[in-house]
Amino acid sequence: MSFSDSLDRYLASPILPNITPPVNGNLASEFHKRLAEWIHGFEERLDDQHEVGVRLVSFGQSMVFHLRDMGYWNPSLISFQGVSEDGNPVELIQHVSQISILLMKLPRRDPSKPKTKIGFVSDHHSEGDK
Repeated sequence: MSFSDSLDRYLASPILPNITPPVNGNLASEFHKRLAEWIHGFEERLDDQHEVGVRLVSFGQSMVFHLRDMGYWNPSLISFQGVSEDGNPVELIQHVSQISILLMKLPRRDPSKPKTKIGFVSDHHSEGDK
């Protein structure tokens, strides 16, 4: 039995119902879609006094920011936009193979304004996505 036959048989097994592998699971757009689902799930569990925060650890330093949006550029770049604890805008652009973020609950920066959901509307596509 070939590897391809084994994979097809495994994917068709009743243990994994309704699982269809993505057309190209290594594209940034696929990572973006999965990250957005996880972040929305995390956000839904927060009360009105908190919002999604992100902690990044790199080169021995740690940075925390309030997540506002996320985008991608196929084939392999993901971006995270937000506001730092001191109010400065931040944007992290990272290769999909390096993504490692810790979602965290942060007090809202301005509780007097209505709570807004993270938009995830900044889908950036490469020419090959059309």
